[in-house]
Amino acid sequence: MTTMARQRAWQGPAIFSHGFRPFFFFGALDAALLIALWVPWYLGFIQVPSMFAPVSWHVHELLFGYVPAIIAGFLLTAVPNWTGRLPVVGWPLAGLFGLWLGARVIIAFSAMLPSAFVYLAALAFPLALIGFLTREILAGRNWRNLKMIVVLSLFTATQLLFYYENIRYGTSVYAERAAIVLVIMLIQIIGGRVIPSFTRNWLKKHDYPVLPPSFGQFDRFVMVMSAAGLCAWIVLPAFAIEEPVLGVLLMAIGILNIVRQWRWRPLKTLAEPLVFILHLAFLPVSLGFVFAGYAALSGSAGAESAAIHCWTVGAIGGMTLAIMTRASRGHTGHPLTAPPATVSIYLAIMIALVLRLAAAFNPDWTFSLMPLAGLAWVLAFAGFCVAYGPMLFRPRG
Repeated sequence: MTTMARQRAWQGPAIFSHGFRPFFFFGALDAALLIALWVPWYLGFIQVPSMFAPVSWHVHELLFGYVPAIIAGFLLTAVPNWTGRLPVVGWPLAGLFGLWLGARVIIAFSAMLPSAFVYLAALAFPLALIGFLTREILAGRNWRNLKMIVVLSLFTATQLLFYYENIRYGTSVYAERAAIVLVIMLIQIIGGRVIPSFTRNWLKKHDYPVLPPSFGQFDRFVMVMSAAGLCAWIVLPAFAIEEPVLGVLLMAIGILNIVRQWRWRPLKTLAEPLVFILHLAFLPVSLGFVFAGYAALSGSAGAESAAIHCWTVGAIGGMTLAIMTRASRGHTGHPLTAPPATVSIYLAIMIALVLRLAAAFNPDWTFSLMPLAGLAWVLAFAGFCVAYGPMLFRPRG
């Protein structure tokens, strides 16, 4: 049975006929609801019955709720191509999705539930996902992609650390930073290969003579430096004496990443937003390094907040939307071009980033800028649900 035959053999809801369908749609819906609830909660207008404080809940549900959903959608779609094995569809996929959805509900109402039950429910999904993917990769003898299992295991370990920090200190510092670092490294690794590849294909199609270079020694050097800088950033709160040196290093790494991205010829893709958004979403990775370096040099809380939100709102939010729109169109048989509704999604997430950065540097404007940034984020992800929901819920024609 081929992959397509197995998907067609599934007679249940089309949403469970491919891994990207439930996780992209409901992941986006979760991202919209997350900020729609968190902003008024943070500003004191509502109360969510979670055992976590507002900021901790916000961090948890973005990093350990939304991000794993999109990773699951991406990997459950990609792994069958890597291994040559059949995809997870139907009731097994529905069960895996149920673990993720159940955890979101349990976390939201966790103040009413035993803590141990909440932690176990929250960890059930990532552990099950690791089990599914490990089985497929081992059965397919796809040894080189076992590194994805290592990354997922490290990410789950940061979730455990998050719970420990919250139990011990009532907040998290190192777990939050470690989770952000792991996702940013994934964006640098995967984005560093697919962005120039998609750009090269698009430029070839339009007969551009100069193409992005292949992954080479300069890219490896930037990746190694980025990993070193990000690891140092994780432990920065414990080693304040080294902040000036680290600040210079982080800013230099940011410049190196900008040079790396410039070699991919981003401005040549302005005519196709489906490609250009990949470049636009990668830029906050570099800017995050620059802001983090400036924060280490100056002690600026605004710059530190700007770095974190460059990496979360801009890079994570922007890149996941870029991948979700492209993959959804490609796997449902739609043209690989961005119609106006998709462009509006991209515009909204970039507006959210700009407004959130403005709020970071202007704390007196928080009550004005944060709701506007939140609204732009909600419009981006709710817009994805509206524009792409029909594709994801209907069988491929």
